[in-house]
Amino acid sequence: MPIRTSCLALATVLLAAVAGCSGDGGAESGLEILNVSYDPTRELYQEYNAAFIEEWRKTTGIDLRIRQSHAGSGSQARAVIDGLDADVVTLALAYDIDAIHLNSRRLQSTWQSRLPHNSAPYTSTVVFVVREGNPKNIRDWDDIVRPDIEVITPNPKTSGGARWNYLAAWGYALARELGDLDRLYTASQEELEKADAAAEEFVAALYRNVPILDRGARASTNTFIQRRIGDVLLAWENEALLAVEEVGEDAIDIIVPSISILAEPTVAVVDTVVDRKGTRAVAEAYLRHLYSPEGQEIIARNHFRPRDPEVAARYADRYPEVELFTIDDVFGGWQAAQARHFADGGVFDRIYTNAP
Repeated sequence: MPIRTSCLALATVLLAAVAGCSGDGGAESGLEILNVSYDPTRELYQEYNAAFIEEWRKTTGIDLRIRQSHAGSGSQARAVIDGLDADVVTLALAYDIDAIHLNSRRLQSTWQSRLPHNSAPYTSTVVFVVREGNPKNIRDWDDIVRPDIEVITPNPKTSGGARWNYLAAWGYALARELGDLDRLYTASQEELEKADAAAEEFVAALYRNVPILDRGARASTNTFIQRRIGDVLLAWENEALLAVEEVGEDAIDIIVPSISILAEPTVAVVDTVVDRKGTRAVAEAYLRHLYSPEGQEIIARNHFRPRDPEVAARYADRYPEVELFTIDDVFGGWQAAQARHFADGGVFDRIYTNAP
């Protein structure tokens, strides 16, 4: 059975939201909010929205309609900057929400301090999805740069998941060169420069194996599973688990690499929109409820890693132990990573332009 792709083929993100790509609850004339999210959260918010609508109705007596828009995280941030009236954004990474503030001032610079865990109510990481039986014997990052391997990963210019994939690979290469990522703080300048050059070559070799760059993570999943292109898919852990659930263990396998990155998707209220529409109270409650026991349970059921320790413990067998590093520890945060690697003329542009 194919991964669900409802509303995937959208003419534009803006058109999708206006036309109501997906919506739950409430009458057309009632209270309504729009959640602009990234690709692999469709199933999560379908379940979460239904639960929150019921909670809101019980608490306030008011019917609520929630509309969803999904695409690559970078594309979604650009759509909000350009005028898409999102009440809330639930994007793949903090930089994309920062970009909304910096380029449109539609939300405050302090958005990340409003909710626990820097406004990241769930986490994930990057894993590999391979064909059933792992015919190419892919075990770790070194295997996906072999010349006989085709790698499927989205475009870092438009997809938040793609940026996590890229940085996970870079971090692995640094760790391999230095012996341990803790040496980022103790190695000599010469050693750091050598490790950095090795990481750039490693990631360049990875992208030489990429035959197509889709705009978002869900599109890449469909390329790998439905179109059967590639030997390995670099995927969000939650997207990989969903794929196994949808197509079955006899079609694909998940390979957990030796080291990966802690992916922390973030959420925020879009201040100028909710104040103009009068939806601040419901928008803030909607995001706060993600941290509630019910919200965390829904998060876990949809294959994201919950923040609540009790909920996480109940689902511990779903998430294998893996060494995880953070973007702050290895790259100095999203602003620094974006400027160096993904801005126009950055490292990604250089290595992808030079790929044969």
